[in-house]
Amino acid sequence: MEHSEDWKTINQDGVRLYQEGHYADAEATLRRALVEAKKLGPRDLNVAVVLNNLGNLCHSEGKLEEAETHYEQALEIRRAHYSPEHPFVAQSMNNIATLYREIGRLDEAEAYLREVMAIAEALVGPHHWRVTNCLNNLAAVYTAQERWAEAEELFARSLQIRSATFGEEHHSVATTLCGQAELAAAQAHSDEAERLFRRALEIREARLGGDHPAVALVLEKFAALLRGVGRSADAAPLEAEAKRIRARQTVA
Repeated sequence: MEHSEDWKTINQDGVRLYQEGHYADAEATLRRALVEAKKLGPRDLNVAVVLNNLGNLCHSEGKLEEAETHYEQALEIRRAHYSPEHPFVAQSMNNIATLYREIGRLDEAEAYLREVMAIAEALVGPHHWRVTNCLNNLAAVYTAQERWAEAEELFARSLQIRSATFGEEHHSVATTLCGQAELAAAQAHSDEAERLFRRALEIREARLGGDHPAVALVLEKFAALLRGVGRSADAAPLEAEAKRIRARQTVA
């Protein structure tokens, strides 16, 4: 029981640091939590909790191979303990699918996300905020597959749910706006993409602070859009600011 409390407290500290954008400190803390959780047994469900959180962090840091390993180990443990329709199984599948999309395994990502969507909608209904993460992820897959109308429909549904649930200034709304911006950029609708990126950046800076890595991510994507349309001079200061934010995380 002593170890159980140890892992739980350390894990919570790691998640808090991650959410605050202190990635280096969060990683060290979550690695400690994983060591403590494994004292309960290598396939204990609590190990899967920490693996999932560490996978999310590594994913955000761009350590995709390590993130995949953590996600797959968490899913393996959860499948051994839970039914296929359990929300924690769906959570792990959603995380893996997001990573698969980023490395180009689009068919696998789509199959996972369709299954996750069915689980989520069966649990909470189609209009609950808990389905919006999956909506965004599946819309991003459709964007990569150039299935524009399907992507637009899912992003719009996510935005409506999140705005109604949390308000239009919530940081989760900014995430959906980023997805819509990338969809617009992929279709060469650069003016619309710029408008959406600016709005997402405004929300994230207000809600998370100017030094948060999530702000750097928007800056990088926005800068890529501007460079792509020949506006290198406008892109340069955004890239410099993103680099400054990333450097702070490296030395944190």
